[in-house]
Amino acid sequence: MVRYTGPKNRIARRFGANIFGKKRNPLAHKVNPPGQHGAKRKKKSDYGVQLEEKQKLRAIYGMLPQKTLVKYYRDAVRLTGNTQDLFLQRIECRLDNIVYRLKFALTPFHAQQLVAHGHINVDGKKVDIRSFEVKEGMVVSVSEKGKKNALIQEALERSSVDVPEYLSLDGPGMNGKLLVKPHMDQVPLPIPVNVAVVCEFLAYTT
Repeated sequence: MVRYTGPKNRIARRFGANIFGKKRNPLAHKVNPPGQHGAKRKKKSDYGVQLEEKQKLRAIYGMLPQKTLVKYYRDAVRLTGNTQDLFLQRIECRLDNIVYRLKFALTPFHAQQLVAHGHINVDGKKVDIRSFEVKEGMVVSVSEKGKKNALIQEALERSSVDVPEYLSLDGPGMNGKLLVKPHMDQVPLPIPVNVAVVCEFLAYTT
């Protein structure tokens, strides 16, 4: 699995929000978009709008690769139901994202790291594949070794972050469960994303 190692603060400034949930807000001192003097942007074309919506979605979920988004879109198209809902559900139910939503990690990138390093169990068994699909009723928990991790404890203690309604959390036990697959309007995205436009973009580029 490809791991993003590029500049994170620059991306947050581009979209004008602390999308990665970092403790030190990247907008605190540099509120302008990246570029010389935060230059004004020209009006975007339809393609430019679609591309930006796709980039926002990628960023929110820890800079998912383009190939991964394409795969999830194709999976959603093949299923019966609302393609946009199914597409976002597939991303939202990734193991690394569920770990982040359950407050076991400080940022999406921290969640990716916890999974990759074997600190997360699913139904009592270690799973180190970040893209693993968590299904309804599955229990995601922190390993015994991980329970001693100071960063995980710090993440759980954050009162400013709420667990979404489609998840249940047992904080002291460091485990949680996916109760039901979420609808788009239940997903707590840090910035607005037009998922329909993202789907349109992927439809034309696949």
